[in-house]
Amino acid sequence: MYSEFVKEFQISEKSDLEKDNELLMNIQIVKNNLSNMYNNLEFADSDLIDYYTYQIKAEESKYSYLIKQAKKKNLYVV
Repeated sequence: MYSEFVKEFQISEKSDLEKDNELLMNIQIVKNNLSNMYNNLEFADSDLIDYYTYQIKAEESKYSYLIKQAKKKNLYVV
């Protein structure tokens, strides 16, 4: 039933250029998410401060990982 809704394909089907573009796109998405989370933290109620702090820490870890992957591939990140 799951396969009816999701088109599955192997990573090997993607070209190197597609993989690089996807990596750069993911970096931009995480960067935007971080910006939004910092804005939300600025206006958060006291009950949500811990929530946004943990979310920011998780996104920063993801961003760091993606940047390292881009550097390994000698990709230029704006």
